[in-house]
Amino acid sequence: MGVGLIAIQEPAINPFNLTIATKDWMPIYPTPHGDTSDRTQAITLMHLNISTDTWTQLDFPSNNVTIVQIKGLWGKITIFNIYNDCNNDDMIKLLASYYSRN
Repeated sequence: MGVGLIAIQEPAINPFNLTIATKDWMPIYPTPHGDTSDRTQAITLMHLNISTDTWTQLDFPSNNVTIVQIKGLWGKITIFNIYNDCNNDDMIKLLASYYSRN
């Protein structure tokens, strides 16, 4: 099947607040993308050969994280694309809180 998911850090965002992807890829933006003035630092590209019935984006309150959960006959896997700017531990606190709620 080949590559089905690409995690991108510090993506190029155009003036329309979108990234550019080829026709075979669907950009998955962080949950608050476009709702805040914070720059989006992590996006995930999902290949269109992966059925939308098999994956779901999970909500996370930061433009620095995208979360995708993929389900199959083998079970499920949750993939986190996390951008951490290393200047503070805010992301660690958000992730710990998310983990304890889920």
